[in-house]
Amino acid sequence: MIRTPPDPRAFIHDRGPFDLIGDVHGCFGELVSLLEQLGYDRRDVHDWHHPEGRRPVFLGDLVDRGPDSPGVLRTVHATVTGGRGYCVVGNHDDKFRRWLAGRDVKITHGIEETIEQMSAEPDAFHREMAGFIESLPHHLILDGGALIVAHAGVPSDMHGEDSRRVRAFAMYGEVTGDRDEHGLPIRRDWARNYAGEPTVVHGHVAEPQVRERNNVLCIDTGCVFGGHLTALRWPERDYVQVPAHDTWFHSPRWSQDDR
Repeated sequence: MIRTPPDPRAFIHDRGPFDLIGDVHGCFGELVSLLEQLGYDRRDVHDWHHPEGRRPVFLGDLVDRGPDSPGVLRTVHATVTGGRGYCVVGNHDDKFRRWLAGRDVKITHGIEETIEQMSAEPDAFHREMAGFIESLPHHLILDGGALIVAHAGVPSDMHGEDSRRVRAFAMYGEVTGDRDEHGLPIRRDWARNYAGEPTVVHGHVAEPQVRERNNVLCIDTGCVFGGHLTALRWPERDYVQVPAHDTWFHSPRWSQDDR
């Protein structure tokens, strides 16, 4: 079997400690509350530092559906470009990047809120965010290989590789190609077969509670749907959560799961 080339952006020589933060989806107020709860100090509205040197790691889907995607983008951009944290690209971020580049995308699933919010932002900010999102890796290998981070996860045979197949999996997970009764993609539970030694932490699949299966942790707990914004402290493996300030977006799948 011919393996694809490694992705140099995936290998980060940083052993932490980290605070892994699930899908923010434009919930800037909740992000501020979570960072405060995690012990970060704010030097200005978007400039956060931890007194013990902890680094936030954002799991992607920074934008769409929530009330302030530009605020989230500014905070994550300042953190990553300032060398104080990391971020992987989510499928919503990538779609937004394509919209910023003038590509034809479907104005559905919450991007309409981001487009409206961005209409008040200068062109320079549009260009800066397009370049920033383009620069984000699709997955990260941290803590000497003990920790793998991707928006939708990555199975063992993809760790560290760079290809269209790996990028698609890292952003979308394992999909069947079919859609459910709500018109949403049907996903397979790829973690059911995971037997790798590294812990994989991802978001993408919103559920009311953190899901742990076969050393795969999903920490998207549906903040934008009225759930919680969740962080995983690494290496402690402790969870820190803040409740959503409101139900910012209604999803039929979330309502069904939450009953």
